[in-house]
Amino acid sequence: MCQQLKVPRSSYYRWAKPQEPTPTQLRNEKLTKDVCRVFEREKGMAGRDQITTILGHEGIPVATGTVGTIMNKHGLRAVRMRAWKKTTVVDPAARTEHIKNHMLDADGKRDFTSTVPGAKLVGDITYLKTDSGWLYLATVIDLATRMVVGWSMASHMRTELIIDALKMARDHGRLHPDGAIFNSDRGSQYTSGDFQKWCAGNSVTQSMGEVGVCWDNAVAESFFSHLKTEMYHHHNFPHHMAARTAVMEYIESWYNRRRPHSYNEGLPPAKALAEYQIKIEQAAA
Repeated sequence: MCQQLKVPRSSYYRWAKPQEPTPTQLRNEKLTKDVCRVFEREKGMAGRDQITTILGHEGIPVATGTVGTIMNKHGLRAVRMRAWKKTTVVDPAARTEHIKNHMLDADGKRDFTSTVPGAKLVGDITYLKTDSGWLYLATVIDLATRMVVGWSMASHMRTELIIDALKMARDHGRLHPDGAIFNSDRGSQYTSGDFQKWCAGNSVTQSMGEVGVCWDNAVAESFFSHLKTEMYHHHNFPHHMAARTAVMEYIESWYNRRRPHSYNEGLPPAKALAEYQIKIEQAAA
């Protein structure tokens, strides 16, 4: 047969006896399994860069391009969708002359950085639609770790919604004992007398940017964008409880504990907080 086909006998024997996979092939097979495993575990919310970072934390070094190639080959695409942006409702009668913008550096540029957990925080409210009506979510985010340290959900947008979110942060020890700065927009809930009173009674200094300038609360807006593009817009929620459960799972299971954050050099917020606490304990020893 080889003579008729004019091929060497060695080619026939190589075909008849499959070769052992090369080390490169074995590594690619393992990387493919690892990429698919992380993608499925994170329910499609982790994209190429995030999967690369997560695998690195697991002790599996891999190039971003390699992860992208594997994802493309297997039709894996992170869930993404443009977020719907809310409009802040301002109370023109609110007294806010004394509330300054504390998110500025010495040169007057926006500064959303912090080196001490609990010292500088930001918050906002967003709308979540369900078949049973609107659900409103208020959050509190720590600028030192980008961890969501407090949240509250309700069928209303009254001031108690945002107070409950800060109460959660306080009750879990997420507000610095020497006082905290809390930045928000100038929505009516944040400028209300009840909220100002609560902040004054809990050593919280209010901070606010200008009206209609979204960049003055960019960190809070960024979290809502991730929440909606990675999870919320890809589901239909029949009632408030279903939406509450999904949001709580997103915050605690994914965003705080497993989602890599560029501000923390790829560490999830909870891991960044843990490492900060370890450093403090070592310094005090």
